[in-house]
Amino acid sequence: MVRDELLRLRAGAEAEAATLARDLEALFAASRDSNADDEHDPEGATIGFERAQLTALLAAARKRVAEVDDALGRVDAATYGVCERCGQPIAEERLAARPFARFCITCA
Repeated sequence: MVRDELLRLRAGAEAEAATLARDLEALFAASRDSNADDEHDPEGATIGFERAQLTALLAAARKRVAEVDDALGRVDAATYGVCERCGQPIAEERLAARPFARFCITCA
C-alpha cells in the first residue's frame, strides 16, 4: 500500500519534471530563435522571470523524485516511518501529508 502510493507520487513527479523540462527547453529555443535583447526589451524581465520560475519548478520536481526514491529505499530496508534522527515512529498523519518524510514532527 505504502509502496503503491510512493510509486504513484514518483510517477506524477516524473511526469511533471518531464513537462517542465520540455517547457524550459521550448523557452530556451524561442529565446535563441529571437533576436530580442532581454536587457533592453520590455518583455525581457518577463522572459527572465519565466525562465527562473520554470528552472525552480523543475528543480523542485526532480527533488521530489529523489525524495520518493529515498522513501522507497526505506520501505525496502524496513525503516520507512521511522525518524532518522531520534528513531521514533513518524506519526501516520505526517506520513499521510508527506509520505516521504524522513523525520518526525519534533525532529523536523
